Amino acid sequence: MSDKTVIIYTAVWCGFCHAAKDYFDKLAINFEERDVEKNPKFGQEAVEKSNQRGIPVIDIAGDIIIGFDRPKIDAILAKHQLLNN
Repeated sequence: MSDKTVIIYTAVWCGFCHAAKDYFDKLAINFEERDVEKNPKFGQEAVEKSNQRGIPVIDIAGDIIIGFDRPKIDAILAKHQLLNN
């Protein structure tokens, strides 16, 4: 899988962001982390993709997930054949 297929918009203080990153690590899925506090441009990108201001915003090959929704993450990873079963 290419390194830029999964992007997670995060902040250091966000518990669900850490849970999402840990979950992708557990699945051995590479992701790019974009900290919305360190770079305001990333915050704007997250809002444009999700139409809201919450995090995490997870972009999997263009499919957007708001929050840490494991069933939705699994479904979209499967849709894009990114799960390593």
